[in-house]
Amino acid sequence: MTKLSVNINKIATLRNARGGNRPNVVQAAKDCERFGAEGITVHPRPDERHIRYQDVYDLKEVVTTEFNIEGNPTPDFLKLVKEVRPAQATLVPDAPDAITSNAGWDTIKHKDFLTDVIGELKELGIRTSIFVDPIVPMVEGAAAVNTDRIELYTEAYATNFLQNREEAVAPYLEAAIKAQEFGLGLNAGHDLDLDNLKYLHMTLPGLQEVSIGHALICDALYLGLENTIQLYLRQLK
Repeated sequence: MTKLSVNINKIATLRNARGGNRPNVVQAAKDCERFGAEGITVHPRPDERHIRYQDVYDLKEVVTTEFNIEGNPTPDFLKLVKEVRPAQATLVPDAPDAITSNAGWDTIKHKDFLTDVIGELKELGIRTSIFVDPIVPMVEGAAAVNTDRIELYTEAYATNFLQNREEAVAPYLEAAIKAQEFGLGLNAGHDLDLDNLKYLHMTLPGLQEVSIGHALICDALYLGLENTIQLYLRQLK
């Protein structure tokens, strides 16, 4: 079974645009779980333009499914993760000024750094995942730093899906097979939606979790949050 983790960053973006606490991020996370989400994902950034660090502490108290914190492993981020101790920490090499994540780790170049960070987190019982492009040497490098899982960066798949879905998914299939060979768990995320999710799920062996935020929240504006979560869950069956 592939779990659906709902990224609630965009709910926080809407709240922050007006100030106050509407919509309430904590309540939204609880509702996502009530509507069927099997995990909650947040990606706090240094400028706190959407999820704030305090949100993460508040969410830790209420999330009953799998809590996944994504982010660049800066000292502040690592301090947050170590204090909250989520089920999973996903390490993403995004620059502070990046609008959204736009590349995976060079797991070979950053081998020593990733090995040290992952070791610290795993000592606390936190499952680790690292964001990688669908490139076999990067998957092999991920295995070398002792991560538990990788998260495949799926923007390229989503961009090319409508033109030729077989070609779009091919490097992801190769990466997924390589991950299985090394005993790595497999997650995926970025630009997945109701059009392209099912085919990815059907094609990749061992896909354990997808993290979806932007498209899901956009769909919820038209379809309602409960209905939208159910529609995404159907793509994973």
